Amino acid sequence: MADQLQLVTFQLGAEQYGIDIMEVEGIVKVEDVRPVPNAPVYVEGIFNLRGDIIPVINLHRRFHIQKAQLEEGDELLSGFVIIRLDDMLLAVMIDKVERVVTVDRSAIQRPPEMISGIGAEYIEGVVHRDDHYLIILNTRRLFNVRELEAIGRMNV
Repeated sequence: MADQLQLVTFQLGAEQYGIDIMEVEGIVKVEDVRPVPNAPVYVEGIFNLRGDIIPVINLHRRFHIQKAQLEEGDELLSGFVIIRLDDMLLAVMIDKVERVVTVDRSAIQRPPEMISGIGAEYIEGVVHRDDHYLIILNTRRLFNVRELEAIGRMNV
């Protein structure tokens, strides 16, 4: 299995993204998010998940991505992907959860310099699947150290 990678895939705007399943703690429906005063613009707020206060990250705002135009009923598939960065849990807002897919590491290509507003520095690679590209996010590079410290102070 070392030559394969399992990804949790989701739609964000017009593109499909994937995150390594080993970094995903779960997927939850949209919860009651409380705004946090003076938070960075891409932080939607915080919510309580089984006693953990989790910051909610809005990648639409972070990367200036338009929300996806969903078909009727697809709203039921929107929510948060809970990821773990070191000892911090973060909820990433998604337009629509897709599924878990397995890709061969050899099929992962270097990302183009710019994809739909997200710079290549945030992308692990891309995989051509059927009629579209699956963009693999590098969760470790989504935030710099200062940003993580500021986000971490919110859930104290």
